[in-house]
Amino acid sequence: MAQEQAAVHRARPWHGIMVATALPLRDDGSVDHDAYARHVAWLIEQGCDGVVPNGSLGEYQTLTAEERARVVRTAVEAAGDGARVMPGVSAYGGVEARRWAEQAAEAGAGSVLLLPPNAYRADERSVRAHYAEVAAAGLPVVAYNNPIDTKVDLTPALLARLYADGSIVAVKEFSGDVRRGYEIAEIAPGLDLIVGADDVLLELALAGAVGWIAGYPNALPRSCATLYRAAVAGDLDVALPLYRSLHPLLRWDSKTEFVQAIKLSMDLAGRPGGATRAPRVPLTPEQEAVVRAATEKVLADGHA
Repeated sequence: MAQEQAAVHRARPWHGIMVATALPLRDDGSVDHDAYARHVAWLIEQGCDGVVPNGSLGEYQTLTAEERARVVRTAVEAAGDGARVMPGVSAYGGVEARRWAEQAAEAGAGSVLLLPPNAYRADERSVRAHYAEVAAAGLPVVAYNNPIDTKVDLTPALLARLYADGSIVAVKEFSGDVRRGYEIAEIAPGLDLIVGADDVLLELALAGAVGWIAGYPNALPRSCATLYRAAVAGDLDVALPLYRSLHPLLRWDSKTEFVQAIKLSMDLAGRPGGATRAPRVPLTPEQEAVVRAATEKVLADGHA
């Protein structure tokens, strides 16, 4: 079974538990690439299938072009297999996003993750042109549906058109509407569904998801990997109690302060979390107390 899963992951490297990696920063705010490399290697060792650098959790919007490119190269080298790396290539427009997709291909990555155009509320023609432009770089494209932040909703109907265009292979579904998993399967049966928010993992796994682009494995990789595999296997005896135990933390992945919360949990779990870059500010004392208490409880319960 393990060999079969490995073969599927190599053929479709966006399958499995792909960690949207947090980015360790030094005290002066610069990127600690050595710490990041160690973190990527550790996540793979702990049972995760791959990593997603330069996503929102990786604070890509605050990186210089040089930093962003080096993060991708670091992730590919540390993962030991470029197929395990799915860089985020989101940008204001398709031309810039395509350049990042080409950089990912040159670095040896296996796929890329792409938001719709995020400079304005794009219409369908603009969205389709955007994804076609980036797909022309040659790597499989996983669409990222986050209508909360982008104000562009990749509805099941639009996703079906993007898939028919040959522009995408999968969707990271972050709308929070778990009903969409079933509709996507009905109207675009070849399009792979990827869990996009930690706190709907079980619901979308049961709806047929074949992957999870996940935040909280940065702090708790082994427990999250166990949860994911039990969920996609439909093993509720294992998945449901574990999901309930972790959910007070998993729901932070859908909050505005998700980067700060996950980095705090990483600190408490002994991982390189640390500060965030502006414009993000530290958690309020009340928020920190909630995250700290929830993290300490799951760690005391033996989750790691």
